[in-house]
Amino acid sequence: MTGIPSISLECLPMLAAALAAAERGWHVFPLRPGTKRPALHGEPACPRTGACEHGHVKWEQRATTDPDRIHAAWSTGPFNVGIATGPSGLLVVDLDKPKEHKGSSDAPDGAATFGALCERAGHAVPDTYRVRTASGGTHLYFTAPDGARYANTAGTIGELVDTRAWGGYVVAAGSTTPTGPYEALSGSVALPLPEWMQTILKPAPKPSMGPLRLPAADGSRAALAALDAECHIVAGAPQSQRNTTLNRCAFKVGRFVAWGDIARHVVEEAFQGAGESSGLTPAECRTTIRSALDSSARTVRPREAA
Repeated sequence: MTGIPSISLECLPMLAAALAAAERGWHVFPLRPGTKRPALHGEPACPRTGACEHGHVKWEQRATTDPDRIHAAWSTGPFNVGIATGPSGLLVVDLDKPKEHKGSSDAPDGAATFGALCERAGHAVPDTYRVRTASGGTHLYFTAPDGARYANTAGTIGELVDTRAWGGYVVAAGSTTPTGPYEALSGSVALPLPEWMQTILKPAPKPSMGPLRLPAADGSRAALAALDAECHIVAGAPQSQRNTTLNRCAFKVGRFVAWGDIARHVVEEAFQGAGESSGLTPAECRTTIRSALDSSARTVRPREAA
């Protein structure tokens, strides 16, 4: 390594923890001293310089195993160590403790729930690399199958049993918060993710919608072509944009209704089917379609000016 900056005694323990994780092939990034929050700037404060010269780079992309970059980062402060689980090829099971304000302290914790699940699957709790968290919970580290891209989960496996994978991170052993340290407990290596857990965590396949079938209708060629195109856009809209897409597409076709090129009930029926096929409820579809067509009728320009 070249150009290694000098490290203060205060920073050495955290630097050692970051390097130890990186030696395992785990991608690390700095967390604010004494906390679990990333020390890197967020997108609103991004200076668009350095690593972000061509656009904001998030902590998951900036996490690294490069010793030079790790020395440079931890030379500026005693940062806690975050491990970006996805880039590291990890899936970490987070076994939490019950929150005192949310129920009885006698409720089973995540470790008990996970142990019962393992027993039900016919296996012992894996003796994989594990870390005791500051709150008294446990992180179980597993290597994800090649090519797998698991997302984070909360309660999918069981009560107080969460997972961290792509889009998530965990606090590395050696880090400390006001509630306590993160300490490696046992298991020298991270074992492969058990097959029974892979089955539980496998994303459910999207239901097959089949081809979108529009009702037979009379109307001008342009109106029918527009209705067909816009309904297919609605049917394929991303989950977060379904309602907005339905509103926009119905509004666009609404001009043909206003011009008398196609009957309104035909348009409503077609968009109702497209909206429901995208995952919207019947009530959501009816409300959005009527609002869009009413708005289009109020604002449509004469055909000659369109």
